[in-house]
Amino acid sequence: MIERVQAKWRRQNTLSKVDTYFRWTLYLIPWFAVTVGVTPVARATTGGTLPVTLAGTALGLNIVQSVLTISLLNRALQRYLDRGPTPHRLMAVSGVLTLAAEAALFKLVIVEGIRSPDSIGSVTLAVLATLTPFFMVYSLVVSKRRYMASLGAGAVVLVLLTGLVTDVWELGLYLAILLIVAGLWSFVIARPSGWLLAVFWELDAARKNQARLAVAEERLRFGRDLHDVMGRNLAVIALKSELAVQLARRERPEAVEQMVEVQRIAQESQREVREVVRGYRKADFQAELAGARSILRAAGVDCRVEGEEDARLPSEVQSALGWVVREGTTNVLRHAADARRCVLRTRIDPERAVLVLTMENDGVATLPEGQPAPLSGSGLRGLRERLHPLGGTLESGPGADGSYRLTVELPMPADGRPSAGEVVNGARR
Repeated sequence: MIERVQAKWRRQNTLSKVDTYFRWTLYLIPWFAVTVGVTPVARATTGGTLPVTLAGTALGLNIVQSVLTISLLNRALQRYLDRGPTPHRLMAVSGVLTLAAEAALFKLVIVEGIRSPDSIGSVTLAVLATLTPFFMVYSLVVSKRRYMASLGAGAVVLVLLTGLVTDVWELGLYLAILLIVAGLWSFVIARPSGWLLAVFWELDAARKNQARLAVAEERLRFGRDLHDVMGRNLAVIALKSELAVQLARRERPEAVEQMVEVQRIAQESQREVREVVRGYRKADFQAELAGARSILRAAGVDCRVEGEEDARLPSEVQSALGWVVREGTTNVLRHAADARRCVLRTRIDPERAVLVLTMENDGVATLPEGQPAPLSGSGLRGLRERLHPLGGTLESGPGADGSYRLTVELPMPADGRPSAGEVVNGARR
């Protein structure tokens, strides 16, 4: 059982772990209040069946309330995060349990009396503990202004009702103070926790939107370039074709010249489109490194580039490495939701005459023991196809502590290696 819980916990991303931590912290608070508040009251009873019965009833009702509060707080948090409706029925049940427990405590005070400062402290803690679960839930399902207004109105009603019934206005004032303290205490506990959860989820949504916007921006750039190239040429082709049709209807020989011009512009347009597509499909290593740094840092990932950024590399090698960096960056954004660190290293192995590029990031969910790793996607297969004509190899796989490493090796020709005076890994070879 414990191993299953641990495996499930390891499979969760950081945001899910934070969410679980905050929720279960709130779930445990009513139980802590039961232990601190009701138990001293039960110990303060000094004999007799009725006091023991009243203390046990209050304790039992608080235990039932604590069990109910787990589901109730969960739904209240969902309501605070705008993910579910307000749990009216469960709140009504919780309110009834709270009133019943408070009635048992007040009856215990009447039967036992306030004989010592210890008894006063026990009753005070018991009252606060009994009110806390309901107020925690109520603070999450209503606005702050409505909560404070309800708390103040409840205190005024309690003072008037107690004073008119018992003619002991000091008791009403004492109970009103307890009500306000319990309400503020519950508000300070529950409301900031819900607010922090909302902030974390909004940051996660913003990070995903940022990744999608980066892809959309690249698509818009390609569409803009294609429009700039084809817009004018297509307009000229349409105009000259219409002119050629009119000349042909009049049997004018100039129609042939116009159609020849249309053919020339169409061929030129094909060439320009191929250049646009070729430029889009050709990745520049330095540009991709700068782009990876910018995108990953914008997504909250600390991206560091180490090694031979300034090495003179053949154009085909630069293009292949640029595609590796682009695909690796895309995989970090898509599959490593909890990534906080990414390192790209390039080095040249002079003994084997190969350039080695490694891209390592954290934030990869650990698979449960016995479950096979997923197969490589089409992006990695496409990289292998690009590297194969250059004699390069690609290896990828999970590492220790939730990391993932992508390693590429490319043979370096003699004229492509840096000279002995160039900078390698921050030092001269």
